[in-house]
Amino acid sequence: MAEKKVQEQLFQLVREALPASASVIDAIADALHVSNDSAYRRIRGETPLVLEEVKTLCQQFSISLDKLLGTGSDAVLFHPVLVNNKNHTFDAYLSGLIQRLQAVASAQQKEIFYLSKDIPIFHYFHSQPLFAFRYFFWMKTILQHPDFAEQTFSITHVPADIEQKARMVTKLYKEIPSSEIWNSEGINSMLAQIAYYQEAGYITSARDAALLYDGLRQTIEHISQQAECGCKFLPGENADVQRSNYNLFFNQVVIGDNTILVLADGKKTVYINYDVLNYISTSDENFCNTTYENIQNLIRRATILSNVNEKQRRIFFNNQLKKIPHYQTVF
Repeated sequence: MAEKKVQEQLFQLVREALPASASVIDAIADALHVSNDSAYRRIRGETPLVLEEVKTLCQQFSISLDKLLGTGSDAVLFHPVLVNNKNHTFDAYLSGLIQRLQAVASAQQKEIFYLSKDIPIFHYFHSQPLFAFRYFFWMKTILQHPDFAEQTFSITHVPADIEQKARMVTKLYKEIPSSEIWNSEGINSMLAQIAYYQEAGYITSARDAALLYDGLRQTIEHISQQAECGCKFLPGENADVQRSNYNLFFNQVVIGDNTILVLADGKKTVYINYDVLNYISTSDENFCNTTYENIQNLIRRATILSNVNEKQRRIFFNNQLKKIPHYQTVF
């Protein structure tokens, strides 16, 4: 009887690991290389799983065996996403991001909580010059792609398919209710990176530098506009017809660490960003619940900048905008 309950729990964890639209039977059949009928019998408990099958399912769906067996281990299983120039390129990184956002967007109840130390990645894609710089920075400095070794920055260097996927990421994020928790340092790393590239001679065009700073300024202003109306919308869209789905908080208690918690139909998943692009994720119940409570605690202590509190919102964004150098655009 206990064995059957463990098997039931395993398949429940598999269901939680799959997108809402995915077929559990198909996923099990593919993972175990059995027919759909055989997979169905295992799900119903009519056919006991053997140890090798349990191992396969745990590995395939990033399930902690300790958690499954209730051994009381304090370990938390994380799934890493490591971006490189070989088997998981930046193009694949964006594709994976799209798939995850699509799965969240398809849920009936959903929300994203973003505890940030930098400008959240989704906002970079609103401005073509700003995204061009981020793409150049990621490829040249972080991934050290050989094609960028001798290149200098140009706002025209982003491939069309990368731009298309970035726009898709932005559209999907726009549809998902979100709460972002910012601090006063959010814009600083971007400014430091731009300044470094100018000093190192990687930004050689005065026009590109001007367009880049203009793009950063427009991005901050657009975020401010979204906070004012409490909804997310793309540049040029009418905010009045958008539904309320955006909360912005000013956190003065701690410096964030780019932790993202996703709620989708009762399931929690935590994503922790590290090394700029890479991240690890987990659906461990205890870890996710603790992270959720910590984020809620920060929100309770933070200043809300969306919808209400115009004075604090203006002060916050004016302080951000004052940091951006003014360059004369030369055409």
